Amino acid sequence: MSDVEISAARRLYWSVRRELWENRSIYLAPLAVACIVLVGFFIGLFALPARTRAALALSAPELRETIQQPYVIAAIVLMAVDLLVALFYCADALYGERRDRSVLFWKSLPVSDLTAVLAKATIPLLVLPLVTFLATVATQVIMLVVSSAVLAANGMSSSVLWAHVALVEIARINFGHLVVFHGFWYAPFYAWLLLASAWAPRLPFLWAVLPPLAVGIIERIASGTTHFATLLQQHFFGGPDMSSEAGSPGMTMDMLAPHPIGHLLISPGLWIGLAVSAVFFFGAVRLRRARGAI
Repeated sequence: MSDVEISAARRLYWSVRRELWENRSIYLAPLAVACIVLVGFFIGLFALPARTRAALALSAPELRETIQQPYVIAAIVLMAVDLLVALFYCADALYGERRDRSVLFWKSLPVSDLTAVLAKATIPLLVLPLVTFLATVATQVIMLVVSSAVLAANGMSSSVLWAHVALVEIARINFGHLVVFHGFWYAPFYAWLLLASAWAPRLPFLWAVLPPLAVGIIERIASGTTHFATLLQQHFFGGPDMSSEAGSPGMTMDMLAPHPIGHLLISPGLWIGLAVSAVFFFGAVRLRRARGAI
């Protein structure tokens, strides 16, 4: 098959598959942590009937928080894994292929630097959040079904569980937090790490951390302000309107979705962040083209 017959979309598709073949932690890490969460949850099932009876005496908000708490913990743990895997993947994505000199082989194939870097960016932006979303929802469904069976075996109704754990709503919240927030809102951090990975002669994570740290220190010494550090902190936690929501919902699924997805999609912070990400992204493309193996 000649190069002309291979479409750009197909090259991107196989480039993404290559990333999955070479970085199995993209899907194994969420699955492994989901299994660990389930093991801990299954151990706690022995006390579930007693906890449920005690919870029935609580007020409606306290009952809802008590019922949803295990599902929130499972979601938070898997979201943390998603973020950690994404950050470490980006830091090594372009540096790793220069370190092991495989970049020489991949550059010999009819795949452009733009396609190669775009495939790597797709992992933290879309693939990993979707994998973690599926693992999270599957974990929570198993937790709900097994809990219902345990309560039924102890002569109790599972209606209290199903009344406070709406699967459709949980899936919507998980999707919004993982795909929209962890994926696109964090795009500037991922793009910056890819840029550092393409540049760094060694220790890419250190090269990614030192420049922002230096900017923050210089600003603090020169003017006594911390605007740059505050900007990074606010963007990481979703902006001031999301990090200081009045009337905290407690440890319920609502805490993972303080605003609807539509509110986040029209936020200026999201689009400014995507514009900054595009600059970093194309910088990584240019560096991959210019820099060879280490």
